Amino acid sequence: MTSKPTVAFLGIGSNLHTPVDQVRGAITDISTLAAIRIMRSSSLYLSPPMGPQDQPDFVNAVVMIETFLTALALLDRLQGMERDYGRVRGGVRWGPRPLDLDILLFGDETIECNRLTIPHSGMTERAFVLVPLTEIAPDLILPNGLSVADLARRVPAADLTRLAQG
Repeated sequence: MTSKPTVAFLGIGSNLHTPVDQVRGAITDISTLAAIRIMRSSSLYLSPPMGPQDQPDFVNAVVMIETFLTALALLDRLQGMERDYGRVRGGVRWGPRPLDLDILLFGDETIECNRLTIPHSGMTERAFVLVPLTEIAPDLILPNGLSVADLARRVPAADLTRLAQG
């Protein structure tokens, strides 16, 4: 726990069971975790899978939270939630999953350790991250000085479909 809160951004995705319900349920469940408060939630977006194409499309969203947890404590809570939703790690990389929770940004911190990389690797090339992130934080500047709104305008987003408000 920290003495003052950190603003963080979480990516949420699902392509198994009922993905819209999985993502909405995860947003609700995140809001009930101790030491975390959801500040904003993006719309839900449908996107094709990044990995193997023989799997259902993903439903994605981004939430902005305020937390008193450290980044690793937050990671532990999110991975516990993924397990509760039936996720088993160690399967096919970028394969189907009932719930995927990623810490995209944690304050202005840059973290590189064996368990966690922040900013999340690859987020600057992924429309399913940048578009919802820009929706809830259009003026956000990444630790490397890049604007998420500028990055969102540069990524191909033709395959991204806005479904509904989160």
